[in-house]
Amino acid sequence: MKKSFFVVILGLCSYMCSTVAFGQAKGFAFGVKGGMNLSQLSMGSVLTTRYDGNGNPYLKYNGQEVRDNIQESLDSRTGFVGGVYARFGKHLYIQPEVLVSTKGGTFDIIQNDGDVPVTQQVDVRFSNIDVPILIGLKGGPFRINAGPMASFRIGDNQKLRDAFEHYTSGSFNDALSQAVYGYQLGAGLDIFGLSIDVRREGTFTDLATFKVNNQSAGSSSTVRQKLTSWQVTVGIKII
Repeated sequence: MKKSFFVVILGLCSYMCSTVAFGQAKGFAFGVKGGMNLSQLSMGSVLTTRYDGNGNPYLKYNGQEVRDNIQESLDSRTGFVGGVYARFGKHLYIQPEVLVSTKGGTFDIIQNDGDVPVTQQVDVRFSNIDVPILIGLKGGPFRINAGPMASFRIGDNQKLRDAFEHYTSGSFNDALSQAVYGYQLGAGLDIFGLSIDVRREGTFTDLATFKVNNQSAGSSSTVRQKLTSWQVTVGIKII
């Protein structure tokens, strides 16, 4: 038993050594990375009617329907990102990654149910599994890369759902997308076994899409939320 155990251990060590040697010879790298996101929501501006729990519009003291303004905000939110990456190639390379990432943003709701409008800022935060597949060029320690990315939401703080439940006359269950597709592009530096990256990230598809009633009777408007982010990460090469 002991002899068999040592043979297995020896075989694993031999396999790992050969894998490392192959990776160094062929330009393969594998590592872990972590860092920070700075993200911002974009959604435009919508004038909408506020509804109660029964789907009826709120009324002012004079009998008029309460109509609020929903507006995008320029404020950004910070989050964290971490995961693993692999790189295939030396000068021209492909780099797939799997990352757990927290992002978010804000928007404003200007409530007009009284004589003086009141502004409420809604802070939206959520967590994703991001899978970018980047194509890059490397010259010396410097790199540039770009490519598509798929994001899968794994959690949120429910602020988006809570904020809009008063403005949709129908169900909100289908408002959040199952997957969001976007892009990453940026530059990096490899030095002393570390990979430092700065990237710009954006979405092609919407984070959330839902209908709210417009000022015109019988019409509706669609709120479409997209996300842009700056991402700064440091990676440690394992292989």
